Amino acid sequence: MKNPMLEAASLLLEKLLLISNFKLFSSGAPGEDKARSSFQDINSFHRGDVLEVPRTHLTHYGIYLGDNRVAHMMPDILLALTKDRRLTQKVVSNQRLILGVIGRVASIRVDTVDDFAYGAEILVNRLDKSLKKKALRNEEVAQRAEKMLGTTPYSLLWNNCEHFVTYCRFGTAVSPQADKFCENLKIIIRDQRSVLASALLGLAAIICLGMASYTTLPAIFIPFCLWMAG
Repeated sequence: MKNPMLEAASLLLEKLLLISNFKLFSSGAPGEDKARSSFQDINSFHRGDVLEVPRTHLTHYGIYLGDNRVAHMMPDILLALTKDRRLTQKVVSNQRLILGVIGRVASIRVDTVDDFAYGAEILVNRLDKSLKKKALRNEEVAQRAEKMLGTTPYSLLWNNCEHFVTYCRFGTAVSPQADKFCENLKIIIRDQRSVLASALLGLAAIICLGMASYTTLPAIFIPFCLWMAG
């Protein structure tokens, strides 16, 4: 049986990650009127390569399948609203992506290299060095990606595009980006100034809204939890 407290904490972490990286979705996302690269040197890509596109705060990943095709995980709220592939196969817009993250619905889909990169520089197989893991054979990597095509639950922390490509490339799903966010959050929680700040905010809420369960309990519970975690 799932622990509701853990689920609530997980959801809060994901929303914090979404807010902290909002520029990722508002900077050069598909569907925006930005100049896009009309050419990518796809001749240098090999089937099974990990392609990555650096963004403002995060990096988007995909697996090159050959013939100008990239498999990648994309949040998309439209998948929860229609089964019409003519609509869902269109390039995911900024609004569809953000709502897909909030709704935790995505697909592992195939797009062209240009649609995957939407004008940004593409880096190849950098995870091999940063993770210091032995990659599987390129053909096996591509076949793993092809078998996973279709709709999938989405989570910024537990099931994102980086989890997808690391599973395909190395056989283990990991996300250093999500891990780094959690580590930064631990630093904030362990900072005793966070306890003081939350206590002051709770006191301000009680003063402004009065003594009620929905103000008093959080005002006590949140600083206490931060204090114990620190």
